[in-house]
Amino acid sequence: MADCIFCKIAAHEAPATIVHEDEDVVAFEDLGHRAPLHVLVIPRRHVASLAEADAATAGTVAAAAARVAREAGYAERGYRVVTNVGPDAGQSVPHLHFHVLAGRPLGWPPG
Repeated sequence: MADCIFCKIAAHEAPATIVHEDEDVVAFEDLGHRAPLHVLVIPRRHVASLAEADAATAGTVAAAAARVAREAGYAERGYRVVTNVGPDAGQSVPHLHFHVLAGRPLGWPPG
């Protein structure tokens, strides 16, 4: 999608601090850090949200999120993976993305 900032990041047409990438996903630091580790994991292919993702895409993004947390050293202490679907849930960029958060106690409910 031509005007999607996440598509531009995936194509290396917009700046981002990339922490992982492969042929299917790109993971990069969130500019609005909410925790010491706050990374966004996106599919390279444009998918608007989890509501539109097929199981293979959702699984690939989830596996990459786990890898990012593990490689950052948070597998044992714990981490949170969250995705927002739609404006009422707080989705501000209409491209599927999983937030990986770790490095501090994360309260519940998250709201």
